[in-house]
Parts: sequence; structure tokens; C-alpha cells
Amino acid sequence: MRRDIVHPGAGKLKYEIREIVAFARSLSRWNIPVQWENIGDPVKKGEPIVQWIKDIVREKAGDDLSYAYSETEGAREAREFLSAQASRRPKLSGGDGYPEPVKIEADDILFFNGLGDAVGKVFGFLRREARVLGPSPAYSTLSSAEAAHSGYEHLTYRLDPNRDWMPDMEDVELKVKYNDSVAGLLLINPDNPTGAVYPVEILQEFVRIARTYGLFIVCDETYANIVYGGAKTAALSQLIDDVPGLALRSLSKEVPWPGARCGWIEVYNRQSDKRFDAYVRSLLDAKRLEVCSTSLPQLCIPAIMGDSRYPNHLIRRAAMFEQRAEEAYQAFQGIKGVSLKKPRGALYATAVFDPGILEEPTPRTLPVSDPSLGEYIREQTAGVAPDKSFVYWLLASTGICVVPLSGFASDLPGFRFTLLEYDDEKRRRIYTVMGKAVRQYLGT
Repeated sequence: MRRDIVHPGAGKLKYEIREIVAFARSLSRWNIPVQWENIGDPVKKGEPIVQWIKDIVREKAGDDLSYAYSETEGAREAREFLSAQASRRPKLSGGDGYPEPVKIEADDILFFNGLGDAVGKVFGFLRREARVLGPSPAYSTLSSAEAAHSGYEHLTYRLDPNRDWMPDMEDVELKVKYNDSVAGLLLINPDNPTGAVYPVEILQEFVRIARTYGLFIVCDETYANIVYGGAKTAALSQLIDDVPGLALRSLSKEVPWPGARCGWIEVYNRQSDKRFDAYVRSLLDAKRLEVCSTSLPQLCIPAIMGDSRYPNHLIRRAAMFEQRAEEAYQAFQGIKGVSLKKPRGALYATAVFDPGILEEPTPRTLPVSDPSLGEYIREQTAGVAPDKSFVYWLLASTGICVVPLSGFASDLPGFRFTLLEYDDEKRRRIYTVMGKAVRQYLGT
């Protein structure tokens, strides 16, 4: 073509969570049954949708308006319900100086076709020179979107596996202080991929840094109601005070209803800064070009989340994931050369290899069913990151599909897997097999 039509950030769009599916499919010629531990879909992993939620969806689907357009911002009744729910979040107690929770109006809620759509807009309509500093490891959708909008690698701060994956706040502040292109801070709480849950003190530090340097905050709160193991945290709205910000929320993991593709953002302190207000207005204008987001799941929100059974539904699911987190943790205890911090939120666990252990000159492999398969894996792993090489061998040897940590904008070698398999015996077997494979791969 006479003109280059490729966006400068096109090469930054990486989603290893699904890209590895193509590799897994390529193993079909060796008849390897795959256990999908890469994608966070509770329903695909066997979790049944409780009957009363199905009944609500069925009833709403019988309403003709569920087949119509909603308002561009989202169905009014859903936004009013969510804003009222958000505004009832309590003032934090047990410490001095906590601000009043931000009051959220219906007009502060904006719906999208899933948080992937929201993330695309949030980063896509930022000025290209305005960067958002985010975590490493990072959820791929967020890190790729930030990198793509700028055309450069995602700017990151360090999550420390030796401190239960807490952010290195000194690293955060130094990168903000000495890089004036940073306009915003990104955090994921509870975190994907690590399962970390940030205490209030960490969230306060993000707010302090944002206020000090004139930044806005983006907080992915997809897993806000999947917290366990005694972890204590807060919603961003409970302590953001007068700092501008956005929180991202969704039906996908909480109900769970990932196929609804229904997510929304809560906007905080829009009027506190003219530029932030203009930016938020651009998100709404962009949404108007699409008319609206899907109506049915929005219309179900007040009935599902407002049902008297919903709080116990959340408690039951959090307890279920706490048990699975313990199983995953125990499966990796005592294995030299790898560590796994017990998740305290979200739906995932992350194992990290000791520094340099995968880069020793001895070739590392796992036994496979056919010599030709071994040769194929050697070809496919030439020049790839060491943890990706392990993931490929694990898949070829055991059929278990996990995601290399290098696919999460991280220089730490490791892998992420889910806590989602609903069949108890099958799930425990998967964790045991992974632990044995790590031992064999490392020769320990």
C-alpha cells in the first residue's frame, strides 16, 4: 500500500491468556486432551449458575424492553441501583484521617460491553503522550491497552512476590516523580494474576501519590467481592477523597456471567479537574457512537444484586475459592526452585521460579508421548522466554494449559493458573500433576 496503515501501538496488543490456546490446539495431532487452566471462565470450568439467578434472567428476557436499546450511559434503573449501592459503602474505621466515601450519582456510572470494551476506551481516548503507570505482573488486557495507546512498552511498577505481591510504593513514587509523562496510576485490587489483596494502607499511598503529583487513578475492581483468607481491603471510592479516578467493575466473575459482556465504570470527582472532566466526556461521546451496551444483563443487575440471597451467594463463593487457594498452595510446598504465595482474592494462583534457575545451561524437558512431539516442542521453544518454554513442555507432557508469567508484562519467570475447576477430584489432581511436573523439570 502507498501508506502505512498500521497503528504505532499495534504490535503491543498481546494476550497470552488466549494466544496459548492456538499452540494447545496445534497439539491435536498427538491426541493430547487439554485441561484449560488459562482462562478465567468459572462457567466453562463447571460452576453451575444458581437457579434463582437463572430464574431472574429468564424473567427479564421475557420483557420486551430487554430486546431494545438502553440509554447510552446504561439502563437508568441499573445505574441508579449501582450508584446507591456504591454510596452506601461505609466510612472506613479503625484509623485516623480516613475521608468520607465519595458520593456516586447515577450519572457517574457508564456501562460497556464487558470490561475489555471499557479498557479499550479508557486507554484509547487518552492523549498519546499521557502514560498510566501500572503493575508488573499485569493483567494483559490492561497492560496491552496502555502500551498500544502510547506505542511504547507498558510503564510498570514492581509487585514483590517476597512481600505477598505488595506494590513497591517507593518504586511507584520514584517513577512518577522522575517521569512527567505519567498522568495516571493503575492498580488491580484484588489482583490478577497474583491473587494479592491490597490493605487500606497501600491504597492510601496510591491516593497520596496521585494527589501529590496531580494524577488520576484507574482501579480494576472486578474481583472486589471475591476476597478471602482474612484479607482486609476497601473500594477506591471509600478513600479516594478529592482525587479524580475510575473504578472498573463487572458481572463476569462475581455472578458469574462472563458471557453477558457487561461491565461498567464508576467515575469519581469528575468536576475536580477540567481536563479529567473533558476526558470522561470523551468516553461517553465514544460510547454514543456505539449507541449503547447490551440491555439484558443491565436490566438483571438490580434484581440479582438486590436479592436477599445475593450476600450469602458471595460469601459461599469466597469460601469456595479460599479452599481452592489452600489446595494450590499446598501442592507447591516443599518444591525447591519455585514459590507460590497463597492467593487471598480473585480466581488465580501464580508460581514464581527462583531467579536464574530456568537459565542454567542444562536443557530442561518433560517426558512426552512421542519423539516427534518432543522435537516439535524443541522447535517451538527456541528463543522464547524460559517460563514460556516450561509452559509448552507442561502442556505437551500433561495436557495442562497455564499462562507464562512473562505474558503478564513481567520479567519474573513463572506461570499463572486458575482456581476454577469445579470437580474437586479433578482440580486436586491437576494441582498435584503440576507440582510433580515442576519438580521433574527442575530436577529437584
